[in-house]
Amino acid sequence: MDIFSEHFKKEHFLTKTDARVKVVVVLALLAMVLSYKGILLPLMIAAASILICVRMQIPLRVMLLRFSQPMLIAMVVLLLKTFFSGGEVIFTFNLLGLDIIGHKDGFMEGIMIFSRITGGVSLVVALGFATPFIEFMSALSWLKVPKVFIEIMMFAYRYLFMFLEDANTIYSAQKNRLGYSGIRKGMRSFGVLTGSLVLRGFEQSQKTADAMVQRGYTGDMPLLKGEPLRAAELVVATFIVLSGGAIWMI
Repeated sequence: MDIFSEHFKKEHFLTKTDARVKVVVVLALLAMVLSYKGILLPLMIAAASILICVRMQIPLRVMLLRFSQPMLIAMVVLLLKTFFSGGEVIFTFNLLGLDIIGHKDGFMEGIMIFSRITGGVSLVVALGFATPFIEFMSALSWLKVPKVFIEIMMFAYRYLFMFLEDANTIYSAQKNRLGYSGIRKGMRSFGVLTGSLVLRGFEQSQKTADAMVQRGYTGDMPLLKGEPLRAAELVVATFIVLSGGAIWMI
């Protein structure tokens, strides 16, 4: 449970910043990162985002968990581009009778994609650490994101923790009964665990729908009402976006 932001969030310099401002700034910077024809801006934004996470005193283990999977995908893309794309050869070596060829233009293209993934993931991770989920949903509502999408996200977030606890309970019971003592038994136990969670998900969805109807649910879920935007936050946000835009135009 401690891998989720809400379980270790502390007071920090971004706590009182309006979520709408943070979301708009992140969206603007994310658009710049994805459209930038180079590696300078994405890497600068990645470094700034990581420094913000450190400044918020996010545990190192949690940061590594958040970054591990996207960075693995970025490394795979970099390797694929280096060895399977391009024409200018920079090195070759023989591996078990196979000639492995690295291409300079493929490597440079892979580095560009790698930097974009790193910058984009860093922005999203920093936003997740700095913004409580309810405030994030309120900001999306203010941005006129469809209510259906917001409600689905809220339900998914609510029951994610419950199913995680169920999965831990089932896994512990299986492990105590030597359900993972071998590869075959482990695969069978994992299949049982997955199937149990799917069945519980269907069952819980029906229970939730019935409970909401009985409590007068009409399709409109109340969200936090945002306070008026503060001028100081708007000035800082504008400065950040304009600074990023200036680098993007270089």
